[in-house]
Amino acid sequence: MKEQDLDLAVIGNGRTAALLDTGGRLVWWCFPRFDGDPVFSRLLAGREEKGFCDVVLDRMVEVRAAYERNTAIVVTTMTGENGAVVRITDFAPRFANFGRITRPPQLVRIIEPVAGLPRITVRFRPTCNYGEPMPHRVVGSNHARYWGGETLVRVTTDAPLSYIDKEAPFLLTKPVHVVMGIDEPFPGELETTCRDFRERTRDYWHEWVRRLSIGYDWQDEIICAAITLKLSNFEETGAVVAALTSSIPESAGSGRNWDYRYCWPRDAYFVVKALNRIGATRTMEDFIAYVLGIATDATNGALSPVYGIVPTDQLVERVAENLKGYRGSGPVRVGNAAVQQVQHDAYGSVILAAMPLFFDKRLARPADESLFRLLEPLGNLAAELALKPDAGIWEYRGRVRVHTHSAAMCWAGVSRLGAIAVHLGLQDRAAHWNRIADVIQNAILDRCWNARRGAFTAAMEGDDLDASVLLLQEIGLVDRKDERFVSTVNAVATELKRNKYVMRYTAEDDFGLPESAFLVCQFWLSDALWAIGRVEEAREMFRDALNHRNHFGLLSEDVDPKTGALWGNFPQTYSMAGLILTGMRLSRSWEDRYWHASS
Repeated sequence: MKEQDLDLAVIGNGRTAALLDTGGRLVWWCFPRFDGDPVFSRLLAGREEKGFCDVVLDRMVEVRAAYERNTAIVVTTMTGENGAVVRITDFAPRFANFGRITRPPQLVRIIEPVAGLPRITVRFRPTCNYGEPMPHRVVGSNHARYWGGETLVRVTTDAPLSYIDKEAPFLLTKPVHVVMGIDEPFPGELETTCRDFRERTRDYWHEWVRRLSIGYDWQDEIICAAITLKLSNFEETGAVVAALTSSIPESAGSGRNWDYRYCWPRDAYFVVKALNRIGATRTMEDFIAYVLGIATDATNGALSPVYGIVPTDQLVERVAENLKGYRGSGPVRVGNAAVQQVQHDAYGSVILAAMPLFFDKRLARPADESLFRLLEPLGNLAAELALKPDAGIWEYRGRVRVHTHSAAMCWAGVSRLGAIAVHLGLQDRAAHWNRIADVIQNAILDRCWNARRGAFTAAMEGDDLDASVLLLQEIGLVDRKDERFVSTVNAVATELKRNKYVMRYTAEDDFGLPESAFLVCQFWLSDALWAIGRVEEAREMFRDALNHRNHFGLLSEDVDPKTGALWGNFPQTYSMAGLILTGMRLSRSWEDRYWHASS
């Protein structure tokens, strides 16, 4: 049996999402939402054969899987040694209908004979209560119901249910269709509806991609990343999850296993920034509505580092005892204790995410003074907390310091309020916020610069290097030509690189010495090299980062510097957003390409 890896694709629709491997096996599906109980939990089941749905072709000799071009539809083709060929099409329905987007909590699987007489077995082994095999099922004439705990799933199909129920092989003489989802009678004729859903879902993604504004280089990579980010947006509330999985460790046996199926304002800001960069502005508007709802309801306007996709949901952390973990590396956690931490960068992240609403002329309704007044309480907290200790961007669980990145993001939020006030003609408020921003900026430049190390360090009066300081130029706190920033880039490139991979930091933390490199840091270093004029080095580092993508073009959170294997939660929105932002920065424009081609 092949050990589970992260060669996985995502299918989804903005409400639900599932992961499937290169063999067409569905190995992860939280139902009915991103943060729900996994009906398919094989990804975290260790060596136990539970929590999946697959199609087994007799005497298979080859299998190929890929996304349909510019879509979130996956097609898997299996070939048997006798020449029989089966094609499997997997997707989650998403399309416009009566002026709204239809996105039911459903997965659709179409299994078609392409050549010969394929003999297949369809296996459906759902779980409940985070890893328990579902104890109950009832098989009807054209559907089966599976339930356990609070989870109930209905499978509607025109395949022979008796064979599926017994996991018995049968000849595939005609296309069969399988719809998995909520326990409701399926409306309409199954084959016609599934094919209609497939065509309309394909059309939706083609039209969405067609409206993106991207550069000449790395178009396929950027489009794939953009679709992945879109699939991580829970559109009903506007939340953007950090990843679609829980507890895939940063490295084998490290214990650094966290549940990422929730919304961190910091991560969401990067996603919104990336999608805005390529013209997908709707996610920004929805996210700002989500986070402003949180801010106006919060005690004294204080923000938590992380929220559920429904903000009022409780994220109490616990261990799921029925799952052994990815490759047996437990524990599997549900919820996230980071909700109890103090992290100050969230205030700046929200204000930065909202800023384009005031300046982007593409929007139907630009923001006005009323939104500015809603943001000011966040600015007050940013000003108050900027130079106070917190857990930092990497969420240390056992220590607090005045982290450079947190202070810088507070400064960024305050300074942007000054810029917005100028834009709105509120000169007194502009003077107020700019005055506060100057105080914070001077403190950071004075106390976070370590002349002996020749770098801005992870924390004030500290010695440790941290890749997050590469963002100081990006947010405008220092100029790209500032000798201190140039020296910082050189120091990070020298001390935090491991075989071309970039570590977040190398100092010991709550769990010991870190072993894995953080993929987004490689994009940050590439951006910083570009900023200081080392463009060819930046492009080389970016191209190397692209080599880490899996079979389907996706990235997780971490990479093993020794083996190049992907680790960490998947797909990681930080990583995919970094790919877009760096790719767009380094890409040639269409005009440049045409000019060089014609000259």
